[in-house]
Amino acid sequence: MRASFRLGRIAGVPVGVNWSVLVIFVLIAWALSASQFPRAYPGHSVVAYVAAGLAAAVVFFLGLLAHEVAHAVVAKRNGIEVEGITLWLFGGVSELKGEARDPGAELRIAGVGPLVSLIIGLFFGAIAVLLALAGSHGLLLGALSWLAGINVLLAVFNVLPAAPLDGGRLLRAAVWKATGDRTKASVVASRAGWVLGALLIGLGLWQFLAGSGVGGLWLALIGWFLIGAAGAEERQARMGSALRGIRVADVMTPQPQTASGEMTVADFVDHYLFAYRHSALPLADEGRPIGLVTLDRVRGVPADRRAATTLAEVSCRADELVLASPDEQLNDLLPRLSQCADGRALVVTDHRLVGIVSPSDISRAVQRGSMREQTAAGRS
Repeated sequence: MRASFRLGRIAGVPVGVNWSVLVIFVLIAWALSASQFPRAYPGHSVVAYVAAGLAAAVVFFLGLLAHEVAHAVVAKRNGIEVEGITLWLFGGVSELKGEARDPGAELRIAGVGPLVSLIIGLFFGAIAVLLALAGSHGLLLGALSWLAGINVLLAVFNVLPAAPLDGGRLLRAAVWKATGDRTKASVVASRAGWVLGALLIGLGLWQFLAGSGVGGLWLALIGWFLIGAAGAEERQARMGSALRGIRVADVMTPQPQTASGEMTVADFVDHYLFAYRHSALPLADEGRPIGLVTLDRVRGVPADRRAATTLAEVSCRADELVLASPDEQLNDLLPRLSQCADGRALVVTDHRLVGIVSPSDISRAVQRGSMREQTAAGRS
């Protein structure tokens, strides 16, 4: 999930917001200020209801951010790099660059998020109880009670034992600990996520047909998201298993053809496009990679501008390149391939280009790894 704009850094981790957050933010603020608060606490002005609704929505998203920051901080303490945190339509996501080394680390990283949400909920709940005992029954009590309930609900929902929820990670840690097989644990958690998603879709459609309106459709949408995410996690787990033990050097194309960043797109089309059999061309300066250009990027340049446009202008820039070493494990490289939109990695030794890894190279490696696993299973 890509961030539409950045908010800054928290605990050294970049924090961003996707535009879809605006959708759920507006829905929450509108539901509270136009319906829930006026119905439960009549007699206040429209401005007061709007202010209370907006304030509660803002604090709710700050709680979501605290949930994700907790994941990120514990992940870093367990040796996993965190690329960033993004808030979006369905809450938040911490982009981890790697996997937990053992079930204990997995449990700590997954469990801290729901724990933080639960603590936030109990904190607001305690303040609400004190205000109620003091005789307060206004909008402040309503906002605090809602924040307490929604954070506790968030914690409970997140510990459901189904991927990609935090509870799915907890389930994976338990199965991993019991069986010693990370892949099997990931598949179990993903299948549980598929089942939960199907149940939510069924319940949501039933509620919609029974007259609950948008609430039922929203539940079905969450279920649809869970099924998609769980399926993606299962595929990733199986791919990781197939690639276990394979080095970057085993799959890379060695000594790839390169070009100068000063070459024009027109020259590339005339002299390289049909002679070069690959769809990506590294740009190099005295053997050091400085960019990466693909056929898709070249096609995006209008024909009348190709003679005046250099490859450097349309390439994946040097600071966007994904660099790997020949001896690096391919599984460790995969999470980084999303950093550059072209999905490729340049292999370097002593800062000099020695190879390139493309999606087709990885696909062939997965096929060979799968055949190897099938052969080993057949022998056993």
